[in-house]
Amino acid sequence: MQEKLTFMSDGLKLSAVLHVPDQRKPGQRLPAFIVCHGFVGSKDESHAQIQAEMMEAFGYVALRFDFRCCGESEGERAQVRCFDQVADAKNALTFLAGREEVDPERIGITGHSFGAAVSVYAAGVDDRFACCLSSCGWGNGERKFRGQHPTQESWDKFIGILENGRRHKQETGESLWMSRFDAVPIPEHLRKNLSPKAIMEIPVETAWSMYNFRADDVVANIAPRPLLLFHTANDIITPTIESVRMFEKAGQPTELMLIDTTAHFPLAPNDAPRTKMMLKGWLDKFFPSPLGAAA
Repeated sequence: MQEKLTFMSDGLKLSAVLHVPDQRKPGQRLPAFIVCHGFVGSKDESHAQIQAEMMEAFGYVALRFDFRCCGESEGERAQVRCFDQVADAKNALTFLAGREEVDPERIGITGHSFGAAVSVYAAGVDDRFACCLSSCGWGNGERKFRGQHPTQESWDKFIGILENGRRHKQETGESLWMSRFDAVPIPEHLRKNLSPKAIMEIPVETAWSMYNFRADDVVANIAPRPLLLFHTANDIITPTIESVRMFEKAGQPTELMLIDTTAHFPLAPNDAPRTKMMLKGWLDKFFPSPLGAAA
């Protein structure tokens, strides 16, 4: 069962879809997941939708939503700031905890890429999240960007755009806009995995926000709640080393899974059957659903 709804976050109305497993019995309160979409992405036709539908099939309630300034949510389009997204995730948990279908003590958070970084940070600063599952996330924005712009020429171009944007904002009060692919390069053949509703241009301030965002700083706080750092090996979009570095800083129980599959998109159709089995195995051990055996 899927239900379109909205909830409030800092005075803005955010658009969401609630997934409830069909096997749920009347009055039963199930464990749940907040599902965070990726970089200026969307809850719809995206990795976030695939994740939410997967969690529903595994026996969890799932809430996928558009962050402010993205998708169908309120806010000035594309004016994304990392700490605003953390606030949105925390407000999503507050909303979800009030639903009759949900066990408020067993709400986890998951996300992909940028949404994974937000998930780790949110779980690190808010102990109401009972579990965190990070998919191809990152722990240090500057280090991530350096990995995404590995040549000196590419790095100089990227930093030049950021510095020009900072000056432009100071001089005019207006944002300078840049292509999302100048911030986060994605090879042409992998762009088909992006949501068709994803935003293609961002203000430079969004890139600065990401540059200064460090889930590394709070990942250790998640323990003793379970954390899975799931990443595609040889990821050419978000460097695989980002999850390795977070694992080094995390407490226990934390598991790191590096899988050889489609770069950056582990739930792409050809890989999903195997990937889902690995994720379900982890969930069954560390954050089981009473409906899990039926999935």
